[in-house]
Amino acid sequence: MSQSTTYQAEFAPPPEPARGRSFALAAAAHVLLFAALGLVTRWSTQEQVVTAEAELWSAVPQQAAPRLVEPEPATPPEPGPKPEPPQAAPRPEPQPEPEAHKQDAEIALRKQKEEEKKKALDKERAEKLRKEKQDKEKAEKDKAEKEKKLKEQKLQEDKARQEKEREKKKAETEKRKAEEAREKAEAARAEALRKENLKRMQGLAGATGSEHSTGTALKSSGPSASYAGRLVARIKPNITYPGDVVGNPRAEVEVKVGADGTVMSRRIVQSSGNRAWDDAVLRAIDKTEVLPRDTDGRVPPVIVLGFRPLD
Repeated sequence: MSQSTTYQAEFAPPPEPARGRSFALAAAAHVLLFAALGLVTRWSTQEQVVTAEAELWSAVPQQAAPRLVEPEPATPPEPGPKPEPPQAAPRPEPQPEPEAHKQDAEIALRKQKEEEKKKALDKERAEKLRKEKQDKEKAEKDKAEKEKKLKEQKLQEDKARQEKEREKKKAETEKRKAEEAREKAEAARAEALRKENLKRMQGLAGATGSEHSTGTALKSSGPSASYAGRLVARIKPNITYPGDVVGNPRAEVEVKVGADGTVMSRRIVQSSGNRAWDDAVLRAIDKTEVLPRDTDGRVPPVIVLGFRPLD
C-alpha cells in the first residue's frame, strides 16, 4: 500500500497556486452582477414623474378697452313704402332642337311604339293560343267522359236486355211446360173417362170383348192394312213446314172423327220434340177437314196417326 501511494504522489499533477482566492473573486463578481440586475429592474418599474414649467407672455403690448357708455335712445324712423317682392327671373325659352336630333327622337319614339305594339300583339297571340289549348283539352276531356258514360250506359242496357230476355225465355219455357202438363193431364182424364164410358156401354149392349178390351165395337174388328197409309197420304200434302228438322222425329196425333169422316178434334199424344213440326201436323189435319172411309165404308171414331218429316 505504501509503495502505490508513493507512486501516485510522484506522478500526480502539481496543485494550482491561489485556488481559493479565485473562488472568492468569482463569488464576489456574481453578487455584484445580481445586485446590478436588481437595481435596473427596480428603476424600470418605478413611475417616472416629468416636471414641466410654462410661462405666458405677449410679444406685442396691448392697451385696455374703454369703459362702456350707454347711448341715448334714438327716435325710430318713419315707416317707408314696403319693398316690392322680388320678381322671378324669366324662364329661358327652350331653344329649338336641331332638325337631325328631332328626327332621331321621332324615329326612336316610333320604334319604341312599334316594339310595344309588337309585344302587346305577341302577348295577345300567346294568350289566345293558351286559351285555345285549354278549350281544346277541355273539349277532349268532356268528349272522353261522354263516350265513357255512353259506353257504360250501353253496357248496362245490354245487360238489362239480356237479363230480360233470359227471364222471358224462362217464363215462356215454364209456361209451355205447364201447358203441356195440363194438356197431358186433361188428355189422361178424358181418355180414362172415355174408356170407362165405352166399357159401361159395351157391357150394357152385350159386347163380346174381354174386360180389358179398349175397342168400341160390339165385335172385335179393325181397319184394313192400307187404311193408315191412305190417311197419311191424304193429310201429309197439307203439311207446310218451311224450317229444317234435325233428325226424323215422329209426332203422334189422336184424331176424333164423325161417322161421315169429318174431323171433330185432334191433339198431340206424343210430341216430336219440335213444337213447330207438331203445330204443322195439327194445321194439316185441320186443313184436311174430312178423312176418307175404309174399305168397309166405315170411319173409325178415334184414330192415332204418326208423322215423320222424312217419311
